[in-house]
Amino acid sequence: MLSFPRGLSFCIQKADRQPDFHSFIITREDGTRTYGSAFIYYEEVTDDKILAAMQTLQHMFLAEVETDVSDTLHIEQVGGNLRFSPGTTKKRTIDDLKIYKSNKDRLYVTKCLCLITQQPFVQPTQQFLQQLHSAVLNPTEIEFSLESYIYNVLYEVPLPPPGRSMKFYGIKSPIFCQRPSVSELPLFDFCLSQLFDYLDIRDIVQLFTTLLLEHQVLLYSSDYQKLMLVAECMMTLIFPYQWQHVYVPILPASLTHFLDAPVPFVMGLHHGKESRSELQLPSEANMCFVDIDARTVEVPEDLPNFPHSQELIGELIKVKNKFRHANEKSVNITTRKSFSTLDNFDSSLKDSRLSNQSCPDLQNKLDILHQSEAFNRISEIAKKTGVWKTIDEFSDKTKDVSTQNDDNDPSSMSEQEITQLNYNNTVREIFLNHFLHIFSSYDTFVIPPNQDMESWLTNRESMQNFDKASFLSDQPEAYLPFLSYFTETQMFATFIDNKILSLWEDPEPSLRIFDGRLKLLKEQVGEHVRHTYAPCNTIEDTENLLKKRVIYVDHVSPKPHTLEGLTVSTTIEPGNFPQLNEKVLNTEPVFKAKSREGAKWRKRDRQLQHSEHLKMNPEQRE
Repeated sequence: MLSFPRGLSFCIQKADRQPDFHSFIITREDGTRTYGSAFIYYEEVTDDKILAAMQTLQHMFLAEVETDVSDTLHIEQVGGNLRFSPGTTKKRTIDDLKIYKSNKDRLYVTKCLCLITQQPFVQPTQQFLQQLHSAVLNPTEIEFSLESYIYNVLYEVPLPPPGRSMKFYGIKSPIFCQRPSVSELPLFDFCLSQLFDYLDIRDIVQLFTTLLLEHQVLLYSSDYQKLMLVAECMMTLIFPYQWQHVYVPILPASLTHFLDAPVPFVMGLHHGKESRSELQLPSEANMCFVDIDARTVEVPEDLPNFPHSQELIGELIKVKNKFRHANEKSVNITTRKSFSTLDNFDSSLKDSRLSNQSCPDLQNKLDILHQSEAFNRISEIAKKTGVWKTIDEFSDKTKDVSTQNDDNDPSSMSEQEITQLNYNNTVREIFLNHFLHIFSSYDTFVIPPNQDMESWLTNRESMQNFDKASFLSDQPEAYLPFLSYFTETQMFATFIDNKILSLWEDPEPSLRIFDGRLKLLKEQVGEHVRHTYAPCNTIEDTENLLKKRVIYVDHVSPKPHTLEGLTVSTTIEPGNFPQLNEKVLNTEPVFKAKSREGAKWRKRDRQLQHSEHLKMNPEQRE
């Protein structure tokens, strides 16, 4: 239901058959989550029974149309749906439809490649699935069998430890992933910059406020990934609080009756080409309706303002402008490089003593040149004179050196990915900073229990754990409309429960991070942090932690290899995903008690921890 929320789709060769990607989430009864990545593409149907069944279904449909629809109705095909409106005769319009005709058409059906993970890695899984699909389209380009690559990612690619980064190997190119340390904000792999492209900043702040007050939130889009992205982005922005109610970012078509539930929820509803007016919803007075495609957010009536909301909006506008200008600058630099490369090309070519370190840089210049239209025209002239043969040979040599150095090059993450990580980090730090200032004194009003943990857990529902009246009386009057509601929410009650439980056991991770940041803020600013607001000053420090991970990759995963039990390689017809060898893929490897590879990783991890303890910078560590 989550890989194909609206079921299978069929089409003929004339239709748009671009592949699509979306992620999804499964929340179990105990609150644990499993994450899925679904890459959907079209594959030709070759089964004669399915082809015959489709032909029969269409004959039945057309007969029904002939019987029930008057001659003056025009039949319009919109996406996968049919619409009827006054127009020309039905004979001509039916013939114009993209109907499957077995004598001249090819029939296609959606197929999904799905990868399930225990951690929310979105970008790495998307890259792996895209490369897997690309290998099926061009099977001659892959070195090993598909089973080798899938076996590698299932059994041989480890989960990087917290605070570490890792490079593992896809089918065509390496893939990078990283995990924050236990003292950093939790792993988040969606692009917050896309959230700010989809919705206005003021609307995002209102949606954020609606979530905190636990109203019903319905996301509405024609794109599954947009539904998932907006939902997950909003969930990460309410940190350290956690949504405690129904959370279904992608609502399968068969479960739309869930929208009638009289409880707080966050749900994502996918739509085709139908208009908003055709959507039948329960009472919308208490609902926040987010039409992502139309960039509109309708919030409940009398929604109070989030404290310091204008300061929050101002900071977010600055961040968006800063990164937009950075991207524009990056584009301009690339353009200038392409012209300067033309000037320096001859001198670079003459230097035969180029070191291995400079070859990748020259290769980048060559790549830029090949993208230039003017340069391509010059190259055609050069080829006719015989000059280009020498340049091509040199280009091939630099490619060879660049390929050899790739495994040793620790900085495998692209500049775009690093920028995205910094964007995410900046925005999340700003939202957390607002919570730190609003709830800087919250622990003063927590009522400590006078019994043991078992007794407290038994009577928790009937006990008062937070002195709400005293807390509110200590707040500025402008905060009260929001705080009086927020302190009654389930997410705030759970946060206070976790604070009390930390008296007996290890603090819950989000609480530990929040209390640690609060302690640091009070050391820097002092106790007068209460009732005031100061812009976030932790962005640079947290960016440095990120930079250390992405520039110096900590671990390189083992490469894919030929599998022992695979005697006959699976034959791949271009465009058709083959039936894989289940026996080989379901045979877990036998790990030795103390593998040499594991020992090497542990040794390196100890060295990294030791250098961090000594607070060495990367150059000193090298």
